[in-house]
Amino acid sequence: MALHDQTRKAVSGDNVEIASRLLGWYDAHHRDLPWRVSPRTLAGGARPDPYLVWLSEVMLQQTTVEAVKSYFRAFVQKWPTVQALAAAPTEDVMKAWAGLGYYSRARNLKACADLVARQGGRFPDSESGLKELPGIGAYTAAAIAAIAFDRPAAVVDGNVERVVSRLFSIATPLGEAKGEIRGQVERMVPPTRPGDFAQAMMDLGATICTPRRPRCMLCPVREDCSATTSGDPERFPVRLPKAERPLRRGAAFVAVRGDGAVLLRKRVEKGLLGGMTEVPTTGWTARIDGATTEAAAPFPGDWRRAGRIGHVFTHFALELYVFKADTDSVAPAGHFWSLAHEISGEALPSVMKKVIEAAIPGTTKKQRPR
Repeated sequence: MALHDQTRKAVSGDNVEIASRLLGWYDAHHRDLPWRVSPRTLAGGARPDPYLVWLSEVMLQQTTVEAVKSYFRAFVQKWPTVQALAAAPTEDVMKAWAGLGYYSRARNLKACADLVARQGGRFPDSESGLKELPGIGAYTAAAIAAIAFDRPAAVVDGNVERVVSRLFSIATPLGEAKGEIRGQVERMVPPTRPGDFAQAMMDLGATICTPRRPRCMLCPVREDCSATTSGDPERFPVRLPKAERPLRRGAAFVAVRGDGAVLLRKRVEKGLLGGMTEVPTTGWTARIDGATTEAAAPFPGDWRRAGRIGHVFTHFALELYVFKADTDSVAPAGHFWSLAHEISGEALPSVMKKVIEAAIPGTTKKQRPR
């Protein structure tokens, strides 16, 4: 009996055809992802590793699949189990996360690994238990419960919101429609293969039911889709106009020692880019500007303009004026020198890599030690 036939026999109600068609499509067209156990492998008796499911889901929050793949492989190679990750120094975890963004996820990742390791290395197998862990909210708990433990959980990410909004032509603006969307998903989740169903919904949204120019003719549930019938699927999900991001300004200072080392410091653990490494910079935040001239440099020197960079955070845009100086000064308190061949391994967020590249092109790329 085919995999999706097993599901069709088990599902009842108005959504039986949607679940059946979707799982049949997933069996044939699922994405090959490094953290995923394929439907055929699952049918052969294999089970997903909850650690790998958790790690991938945390990485995928607000980040694309393509961006996550290399980070996921590197993490698993360094730390193949939750116990190994718990035993790793926090600084090493932050360095491995650098460039992936939303750095509070990395801090919560480490805190969660520490707690799970202390509790014997086993993740809770229920949504409620998973939500008790650091950094795991409603979506991540549902995804882990469904994919790792085969629980019939309603997994709703951005892809699923788009698919469901179109299936049922939900005209309520997305911010207000989340409860309605979740209710529809709950009614669709089959009692068997809920993990595959969740991943099928995600894959459908990522590859077929895309935000622009959806490939409706290839969609396995087009016959059930209200938006396709109306001829205007791109109308959904309905979104209210986004508020314009405020622009903040500041300055950043790249001090270079005679041997090519760059002056760095660590940011405070709390708040934006908490615990990450940076060059000295002025006191800009999401709410206020920082100083923008060389007068705010960390020490006197021959500071020269080296360019200007822009970076977009979730709630604001940032413009930094970059200054560079050559010096052999001792590192000020709270700062340290990082050799040129070590820069690429520091826990530098993307905005700081842009700053250093503006002053010293190629420095954040991997280099051989001299």
